[in-house]
Amino acid sequence: MASTVDDRVPVLIVGGSLVGLSTSLFLGRLGIEHLLVERRAQTSHHPRGRGNNVRTMELFRTAGVEPVIREAASVLAENHGILQADTLTGPDQEWLFKKIDPGGALARLSPSGWCLCSQNDLEPVLLRTACGLGGQTRFGTELASFEQDDEGVTGLVRSRETGETRTVRADYLVAADGPRSPVRERLGISLGGPGDLFHNVSITFRAKRLADVVGDRRFIVCYLTNSQSAGALLPVDNQEHWVFHAPWYPDRGETLEDFTDDRCVALIRTATGVPDLELEITGKAPWHAAERVAERYSAGRVFLAGDSAHEMSPTGAFGSNTGIQDAHNLAWKLAAVLHGWAGPALLETYDAERRPVALATSARASARSAEHRHPGYDVSPGTGRQPGMLAMVLGYRYLSGAVVGTPRDGTVVPEDFRPTAEPGGRAPHMWLRRAGIRLSTLDLYEQSPVLLSGPEGGAWHTAGQRLAEREGIPLACYRMGHDLTPEDGPDWAELHGTAADGAVLVRPDGFVAWQAATSATEPERTLKDVLDTVLSRR
Repeated sequence: MASTVDDRVPVLIVGGSLVGLSTSLFLGRLGIEHLLVERRAQTSHHPRGRGNNVRTMELFRTAGVEPVIREAASVLAENHGILQADTLTGPDQEWLFKKIDPGGALARLSPSGWCLCSQNDLEPVLLRTACGLGGQTRFGTELASFEQDDEGVTGLVRSRETGETRTVRADYLVAADGPRSPVRERLGISLGGPGDLFHNVSITFRAKRLADVVGDRRFIVCYLTNSQSAGALLPVDNQEHWVFHAPWYPDRGETLEDFTDDRCVALIRTATGVPDLELEITGKAPWHAAERVAERYSAGRVFLAGDSAHEMSPTGAFGSNTGIQDAHNLAWKLAAVLHGWAGPALLETYDAERRPVALATSARASARSAEHRHPGYDVSPGTGRQPGMLAMVLGYRYLSGAVVGTPRDGTVVPEDFRPTAEPGGRAPHMWLRRAGIRLSTLDLYEQSPVLLSGPEGGAWHTAGQRLAEREGIPLACYRMGHDLTPEDGPDWAELHGTAADGAVLVRPDGFVAWQAATSATEPERTLKDVLDTVLSRR
């Protein structure tokens, strides 16, 4: 490794897809300088990875980018359900579900909602926003090698166009470099799990008449089960651009070259039930559904995020969402350590928190593929009860040293979701007024830890303010009924599991770190002990 350093940054991000760009966005919001390198020359052009769940959209909301994402996704704003049919023209039609939130219950649980924004539309939004926050990005650049020591990581990056190399010195490296992660391979971190599940070829095509056949069936995806040509049909613009996922069997000797344009046209015509459909094949991309999770998420000063840490079946859109949420969890911890108000041991909780979530989520994604009979996945659904979607998306919980008090039943994902301020879980949403401005409680959680005190929790509020000033911790302190006024709805104390003189400490990622049901004899000492534990300051 060269001794001369060309660039110095606190964080080097390797990989500029959804997870790498999200890491850049979140770090930029927290004031952390960084450099992102991506071997591709530009962002993704293939419409994939488009299901952004409500938790991901909450994170994008607090990062100030949700409105721009929804604008980029407006063409699919009315697509909601999942349809299963023999063909589009036959009588065998069944909605697995027609609406994502049929009763409107989600609006009571979150200020955000689900969003269909394809990767080729989302990545440019994230890139523009991250660059606007000062993030450095170099596309067409790959990490050639790296070494780490007790003080940092030294990476050699190389332009794929010119071959020019530069040496980058960083405090930390985040590897968001995909399922075949060279960084993970270099670290010698193995993967565990069932492995490959099934394989598909994603075929993009244009067909103007197909919109007439689909009619008013505004699906997210339609699973076409014709035994002669099963597949999954996804709209890109509900008009003439579409994607068809065709099962691919490389284990039977089938190659990507076998998917000629003529064969793809025949597969789509048979699957849709429109034998004379005029269409033009515009692209093909293979993809592999797998269930694998890295044995550990870090080695020294190098961290894995997204597909480099876990692979999941696409059913339920768990993979990219889990990766973006990895990035958010890691970003606030890196920022806290680099800004000096948390100890380095806080970074050890990244693996302790995110890996169990990936294990549970990847298993649920595989089960959902079986439930939906995803084309190419010939596995019967299990008979045991599976956690509901909201439990997977909003209900997962952390059991680590960055939480004081663990969930009562000790499980990472409960069977059902209920809003609660139990330590380790996502803090509940409720609408508030602050200086006349309407906001969600979730809007408070991004830049720093937050101490919420009840209407009679003045002692906690004062203790928090004193500690913030004395200890140099950017602790934001709010007192309900004083700094914040709840709108009509659930009682704050009841929703947060405290009395009127209690308090809740929420981390910058919106997860509850600690809960005080009522007042304490020595609130300042108690709160200091909690903060020292949560932030690894001991």
